[in-house]
Order: sequence, then C-alpha cells, then structure tokens
Amino acid sequence: MSESTDPAGQIAAGYAFTGPALDLGALLWDGACLPDRQIRIPLSMLNRHGLVAGATGTGKTKTLQLIAEQLSHHGVPVFLADIKGDVSGISAPGTANAKTEERAEDVAQEWQPAGYPAEFYSLGGIGPGIPLRATVTSFGPVLMSKVLQLNQTQEQSLGLIFHYADSKGLELIDLKDLRAVVAFLVSDKGKAELKGIGGLSTVTAGVILRALTAFEQQGAAEFFGEPEFDTGEFLRTAADGRGTVSVLELPAVQDKPQLFSTFLMWLLADLYTDLPEVGDLDRPKLVFFFDEAHLLFNGASKAFLDAITQTVRLIRSKGIGVFFVTQTPKDVPGDVLAQLGNRVQHALRAFTPDDAKALKATVKTFPNSGYDLEELLTQLGTGEAVITVLSENGAPTPVAATRLRAPQSLMGPIDAAALEQAVKGSLLYSRYAEPVDRESAYEKISAEQAAAEAEAEAAAAAAAAEKQAKEAQKAARSAPKPDPSLAQQVVGSGLFRSLARSVGTQLGREISRSIFGTARRRR
Repeated sequence: MSESTDPAGQIAAGYAFTGPALDLGALLWDGACLPDRQIRIPLSMLNRHGLVAGATGTGKTKTLQLIAEQLSHHGVPVFLADIKGDVSGISAPGTANAKTEERAEDVAQEWQPAGYPAEFYSLGGIGPGIPLRATVTSFGPVLMSKVLQLNQTQEQSLGLIFHYADSKGLELIDLKDLRAVVAFLVSDKGKAELKGIGGLSTVTAGVILRALTAFEQQGAAEFFGEPEFDTGEFLRTAADGRGTVSVLELPAVQDKPQLFSTFLMWLLADLYTDLPEVGDLDRPKLVFFFDEAHLLFNGASKAFLDAITQTVRLIRSKGIGVFFVTQTPKDVPGDVLAQLGNRVQHALRAFTPDDAKALKATVKTFPNSGYDLEELLTQLGTGEAVITVLSENGAPTPVAATRLRAPQSLMGPIDAAALEQAVKGSLLYSRYAEPVDRESAYEKISAEQAAAEAEAEAAAAAAAAEKQAKEAQKAARSAPKPDPSLAQQVVGSGLFRSLARSVGTQLGREISRSIFGTARRRR
C-alpha cells in the first residue's frame, strides 16, 4: 500500500520534520505499534505552548520527564514543578529492566541510562531545595488577591494599598510589611491618606488582615522576603552545553495547592517582565511545565484570568514555552487553551456522567482524525497518548495515537542524602539560602509610630511639669505668713531701737577716745 493511501503513512508523514525535533514515540494504528512511524515535535515549536493531560496514573509525569530530558539534551533549560517528589530522578541515570527494554524495542528507541544537569528548589526553604522567595511588591496585588481569596472589591482595595505603599517609598518585602501598611491606613493618623482616591474601609481592611493571618498560619510567611530569587537563573546551561533542569520540590507544601500554583504564576510573570522580545527562535530559551494546572484557575477572578491569558499569549515572543499539565482540557479556560498548540492527551476515564461529559469535551478540542477518539481515549494504556503538535510551518499535525518512549533518567526520586548533597553543592545555595530582613515598610511605620509616641509622651510630661510648677507657685502665694518669734518681736520693738541708738552713740565716743588719745572733758 502506498503512503498516499495508507492512513498510518499519512499520519507519519505529518511528523517528518527537517529541523531538530524531540522524539516522542511510535505510532499506534489499528491496534499495533509501528516502530518505523515516529511521532516527533519540532524544537522550534516548543515556545508555542502545550498541554499534557490525562487521568491519574496514565503517565503524565513520565511524559514530562521524557520531554525535559530531550530539551536538556538540545541545550534548552527546563523548569519542572515536582508535586509528588518523584521527578528528582531526572538528575540520575535510569536503571534498565524488562519493562524499559520492552518499551525501547516497541518504539525503536536506543535506550541508554543518562542523568541530566539539575538544580533543586523549594518554596521559601520549606523542604529540600534552594529557597525561592519573592517580595510582596513583585508578587503584586492581583496574584496576592488570588492566594488571599479576595473578592473583586477587596482586590481593588488591595491595589490601592500597593499603590500607596509604592508612592510613599514603603517597601513591601514580606507579609508583616503589608500588614503594617493596611493597619496604618485605617488608623486615626492614616485614614486621610487614601481619602482622595476612594479610601479603605475598616471592614475591607479587616477582611484583608484576617486573610493574611490565615495565610501566615499556612507557613506562607516563609515564601515572602529577601533575597528575592532572580528567575534568570532558570535560563542557565551546564558546562557541557546541556540545558539545566530546574526542579521545584513541592511535596512539603502539597496541602497548599493554591499557594504553589499562584507562586508558579509569579515565576512565569516575572520571566515575562524581565526578558526582551526575541520573536521566533530555532529553539526556546526555556520551557516551563505547570503541573496541577487546574489549581491555578479554580476560583480565579476575572482580573487574574486576564493576567494569565495575556502572559501566556505574549511570553511566546520572549522565547518561553509553557506546558500546562492537568487531567482534562476543560480544566483550562478556553482563552488559555486556545494558545496551546502542542497536545499530549493520555487516557481518560468514563466511569461517571461527569467523566463522560469531560471525555466528549476533550474529543472536540482535537482536529478531525481517522480515529474514534471517544473510544480510543478510554482504551489507551499507561505511557500511551493521543498527540497533535504544530509543524515547522505552524500548522497542526494529524492526530496520532502514540506509544511514548521511556525516560533515560531514573523514574523515581533520588534518595534524601543525594538530594541534600546536590542542593548544598550548588553555587546558588550560598546566594539564596539565608534570609535577609532589611528596613522596609514595617520598620519605617513602627519607627514613625514610636517617634510619635515618644513625642506625645514628652509633650505630656512637659505639660504635667508645667502644671505642677504653676500649682506650686499658686500655693506659695496663697499660704498664710508665720507669726514672728519672741526675739523678732523684741528686736522689732520701738524701745529696743531707741536703746540701740543710745548705746551705739556712747560706745562710739569711747572708741574714738581710745583711738585718737583724747581725754574726757573735765566738768
């Protein structure tokens, strides 16, 4: 049968790219795996974003690992969020076994164990990894509103608070800075500060402060502060030219899904802000895998969804590719899903009416194909997926059921001692490990309040002293004069003064005679 009349050949022809490409696996057609019909994705199209979806246990994590390995091999840095703690094995060579050998034979893969250059990070130092921290200012009011679960009105008020802090030079570095500014703006002294631009109600301030308290109780205070992580570190390559795989270890914060998903959005937004426009490249600068993506969109405000959509749409021109990883495409808003040109869809379940509805919705997101996708997607085995990507000219490739290759690195976590050694041996550890708490909004407001209190105390003390002195003077003026003593009465009498004059005169005469030698007159 010629390729023009062979459906499998027609599908495979859509993946016969001339430039560098990642090898995903071999085509599945009519119940058979065809090792000579390879399914690939052009390296130049990895900045056009993608989606890896599928039910739990269908092999999404291994797909991430497979793509990350090949990107690293081609010199492209990768960022991976390790939700369950089993991606750290990408740094160590895999172990051959019967399953990998069988898979390699099925898909015509020359499997060789290989580890890849990796850096390990943690959110704020919770768990193993180099701490990733952000300042509250750089996180911004929209993302902060998301993690604080504020409504639209409260989000707008938080925006005013950020604006005020910025205009007054009050650095919002950690959560206590934000708390201090909110408390100040509803104090007697601070109420007038926002009056001209709408003000901050005491009720809204109370909601924000309570949300901050709950946020801190989840351990979030560790994530905000300095030194703030430079997201440009994710763009590094190893000495041998392979791209560095940055693995964010998240098992220690699995119970805070909204926090880590929003924090990942900050990383992406920060990269977008810092990087220059580069247009289409022959290979991306970085490919960012956003695991558990549905957590990012749950309960999100319109402003937050708009920010995500804009970032995803525009960051392609910065050379960044983003892959969202979730269970079904319907977990991703339509405006975002429309930006995802590369699709790897693992098996879906149809055990409930909701499952069946999700399955039908997923099928509608794929181009027309020769497969019965609704049936196929429920029958795929672990490590198999339905794939369509963008060709080198930007057109969608034919839908291809694929048996995926096996990762060459360790399919599981490395041991804790090796992970700790890798973290502390990194050149970045000394730069980011120790937190720094410099003067910021909290200290400035506290200092002003302390100075105002000291001034008020000094003024009160001075007023009290002046009052006491006036009272003493008044008491002295109104007090009765004491009676003279007997001696004072005698000395002050007229008889005493007359006698004193007489004695004085007689005594003076006697002294004069003795001094000048004169004698008394004789009578």
